[in-house]
Amino acid sequence: MSHLTLAQAQTIIEAALAKSKAQGYKPMGIAVLDGAGHLKAFASEDGASMFRFEIARAKAWGAVGMGCSSRVLGQRAKDNPNFFVSLAATAEGKFLPQTGAVLIKAASGEVIGAVGASGGTGDEDELICIAGVEAAGLTAG
Repeated sequence: MSHLTLAQAQTIIEAALAKSKAQGYKPMGIAVLDGAGHLKAFASEDGASMFRFEIARAKAWGAVGMGCSSRVLGQRAKDNPNFFVSLAATAEGKFLPQTGAVLIKAASGEVIGAVGASGGTGDEDELICIAGVEAAGLTAG
């Protein structure tokens, strides 16, 4: 069984922030969670607006909890809004089915966590998450 290390989580954040800066995105907040949904690492860039942590964590928490990217969850929510509203309420606000988080997978394909970002558009958030995961030598899902 693989586990997400603190070093990997920090690499994900550093690479995601580097990608964001290179693309000229607004200041970001990035949350990395382990496979059980516990916070492993978080960073908030200078100038990031309010709620970046809560949104980034909620995107990642939903992804790791449901086993798919937050983009997929957002698409599913359109087809079954009542379920997703109920799920968000049950999760006490820790679940957000909006584009901007991806799973983190080990070489074996095992899900070992998720990373979520907040600060840009959903597509921008997702792009930097993928860049971070790949920079850590892991697979984004």
